[in-house]
Amino acid sequence: MSKHGLFAALAASLLISACRPAAVRVSDPARHGMDPASLARIDTSIANCIAEGNIPGAVVAVVRDDALVFLKAYGHKSFVPDTLPMTVETIFDIASLSKCVGTTTAVMQLIEDGRLQLDDPVKRYIPEFEPWTDPDSGEMVDIRVRDLMTHASGLDAYYSADRFVQRFGTNQPDSLLRVIATEAGRNFRPGTGFLYSCLNFITLQNIVQRITGQRLCDYVQQHVFDALGLKHSCYFALESDMRTPSGHQELLPLVAPTSLQADGTPLLGAVHDPLARLANGGNSGNAGIFSNAIDLSRFCIALLNGGVAPANKGMGFPEASQQILRPETIELMCTIPQENDPSVGRALGWDKKSTHSSPSGDIFDKETTLCHTGYTGTTLVIDFKTSTAIVMLTNRVHPSDDGLVGPRRRTIANIVAGSITE
Repeated sequence: MSKHGLFAALAASLLISACRPAAVRVSDPARHGMDPASLARIDTSIANCIAEGNIPGAVVAVVRDDALVFLKAYGHKSFVPDTLPMTVETIFDIASLSKCVGTTTAVMQLIEDGRLQLDDPVKRYIPEFEPWTDPDSGEMVDIRVRDLMTHASGLDAYYSADRFVQRFGTNQPDSLLRVIATEAGRNFRPGTGFLYSCLNFITLQNIVQRITGQRLCDYVQQHVFDALGLKHSCYFALESDMRTPSGHQELLPLVAPTSLQADGTPLLGAVHDPLARLANGGNSGNAGIFSNAIDLSRFCIALLNGGVAPANKGMGFPEASQQILRPETIELMCTIPQENDPSVGRALGWDKKSTHSSPSGDIFDKETTLCHTGYTGTTLVIDFKTSTAIVMLTNRVHPSDDGLVGPRRRTIANIVAGSITE
């Protein structure tokens, strides 16, 4: 049977996975101004994506105000080495969602604490960091923190992990930073263009680490995950084989695997992104967080609630409210910097109006909506005008790296936006 035929058969037999109840309360959408019948169209959209062979399964959550109003698991979390059903508690490699959930939140906290400024040149923290040099006049222009956060620095999009390993070996974060600081291309004058780059957020990782004296993964665990009471979110730092997590072993049974490796086994608890895994050993600013839809819903609620996680036992928050960011800081984070060319279209760490912003759909207001995606098939959309958030998690890279979820992201956003009645 072909891959698509297998996916279709499995989708028909297990559209919505059976799973033990989530440790959260799912509220009636109608009580929060959303039409349940409209939201139910998510089922058909995800089922089609599974039947087409693009994903083995998915978990979708929808937040309205401070409540979780939709939470469902679909299909399977794995086919290799075993065929296992998806559950709402499944933990995913959220890939580049790590940029906004982890790295951006950390940077905004440091700005709020007065330890970092958007106008700071990167070389203030990384002295060897080369500026952009005008090829005609020789003028040198420093790349600033703002440029990194909005993908307006002009840094190369990526650096070949295979080439890196050939040159330096594995788990050599200092060597990776040196390559970015001194060798990576500076493709245009900072602030004048948009080039989505993982190197931007690996650089931000190093700035956070130099300011705090902590690894990014440890800082985020303490100041974001633990502060919000998130029990199923972490970075998996890796052992020397770059496949084996060194901590959080208790979470591994919940993790959805990603792509098959040369030995025929999938990555499990080892970040899929090659630079994050092979060069940074799982602690990386561009990728590395593993989380589930429930925890990410809690994160979205905190942002929608002015940076405060309410004392809401039904959502599994701590008994006392916790603030991870001030409302003014969130407003700054949501603002497209006026210093950038309008064509950039990025807020701080999040997308609003760039050429990558289609996951927010056609109905939500681009002025008030943040979005981001992850390579493994993950999506976050947060609309502050309607106080609505969408968490869509898939492992489209399992068992092979060829699943297509881009159009589905936009569809799900439109279904959710169209379900809002008040």
